[in-house]
Amino acid sequence: MSTRLARDLHPLAWWVWALGLAVAASLTTNPIALLMLVAVAGLVVACRRGDHPWSRSFRLYLMLGVFIVLIRVLFRIVFGGGDGTRVLFVLPEVPLPDWVLGIRLLGPVTLESVLAGLYDGLRLATLVICIGAANSLANPKRLLRSVPPALYEVGTALVVATSVLPQLSDSLRRVRAAHRLRGAAGGRLQVLRRLVVPVLEDALERSMRLAAGMDARGYGRAGTLTRAQRQVTGLLMLTGLAGICVGSYAMLDQTAPRWLAGPMLALGVVAAFGGLLAAGRRVQRTRYRPDRWRPGEVAVALSGVVTAAVMYAVATRDFAVAYPVLTEIPTLSLGALLGILVGALPAVVAPPPRQASASAAPTEVTSSAPELAEVSR
Repeated sequence: MSTRLARDLHPLAWWVWALGLAVAASLTTNPIALLMLVAVAGLVVACRRGDHPWSRSFRLYLMLGVFIVLIRVLFRIVFGGGDGTRVLFVLPEVPLPDWVLGIRLLGPVTLESVLAGLYDGLRLATLVICIGAANSLANPKRLLRSVPPALYEVGTALVVATSVLPQLSDSLRRVRAAHRLRGAAGGRLQVLRRLVVPVLEDALERSMRLAAGMDARGYGRAGTLTRAQRQVTGLLMLTGLAGICVGSYAMLDQTAPRWLAGPMLALGVVAAFGGLLAAGRRVQRTRYRPDRWRPGEVAVALSGVVTAAVMYAVATRDFAVAYPVLTEIPTLSLGALLGILVGALPAVVAPPPRQASASAAPTEVTSSAPELAEVSR
C-alpha cells in the first residue's frame, strides 16, 4: 500500500478551487446542481482538512447557509408571497398605504413564490459554503505570505476578515471545553448566555493581540519612498481605476463611443499594473521556504476552473437546466453532472494535510507573536 507524503497545499490553489465552485453556483438556480456543489465542497473538506483551529469552521458555514435559505423563504412569504397560481395557504393581509407600491405584507402564499425564495436562497447559501470550504482548507497566514507586495495591506485586511468566523469557532470550542471541565449545568438559554460573552471577549482579545503584533512588525509602514514617488503611485492607481471604470461601462453600453471601450480599458489596466509595481517597492519582506506550485496544486485549481467553465457552458446553451421553471421538476444534464463531479477531484488528487498536532508545540499558541512568525517566514 503506497503512502503519500502529508503536506499543506498552496492556499491559493484551494481558493481558486473554491471560487470556481462559487462561480458555478452563481450561474444556476437548479437546486439539484446547487445541492451537489454543497456536497462536493463538504466531501473535499471532510477528506482534506487538517486539525488546525480554522479547519473546524465549516460546520458554522453550513449552519449559516441553512439560516440564509430559511430567511430568504420567510421574506418571500412575508413580502409578496402571492406571485403564482397555486396557492398553498392564505395569511391575513396587512393593508399598506397607497404610496407603498409593489409591496404586499402577508396575504396568499403560492408555491411558485416559495420555490423562488428557496432557489435564490440556496444559491446564496452555496456561495457562502464554498467560501467556507476555502477558509477551512487554506491556511490564512500562509495565504498572506502569497499576496503580492503591492497588495500586502489589502491582503492583510482580507485575511483578517476571512478568518473571523474560524477564530470564533475556535474560541467557542475552547470556551465550551472550559465550561464542561467546570461542570457547568443549566438550560440551553443559560448556557448560551454564559458562552456568548466569553467567546466574543476571547475573539476580540485575540484580534487586538494580532493587531498589536502586526503594528510592532511594521505592517502598513510607508517604507523608503519619497513624497513624489508616493504621488506618482497614487496618480497611476487613480488613472487605472478611472480607465477600468470608463472602459467597462463603455463595453456594456453599446451606444457609447468605441474608443471609450477597448482603448480606455487597456489604458486603465496598464496604469493600474504600473501603480501596483510602484506600490510594491515600498514593501520589503523576505520569505522562508516559499510555497511552490506542484502538480497537486495545479490539479486542484484546474478542477475548480473546469467546474466553472462547464456550468458557464450549460448556462449559455441549456438555459432550462441552469434556470429551471418553477412549475416543473428540475432536471440535470449529463454534462452538468460531470462538470460538478470534477470539482470533487481534490478529495483524491490533493495530498493529505499535515496535522498541527504532529508539528506544533505541546502548549496551545494564543499570542500574536507565534501567529505572525509563520507570516513573516
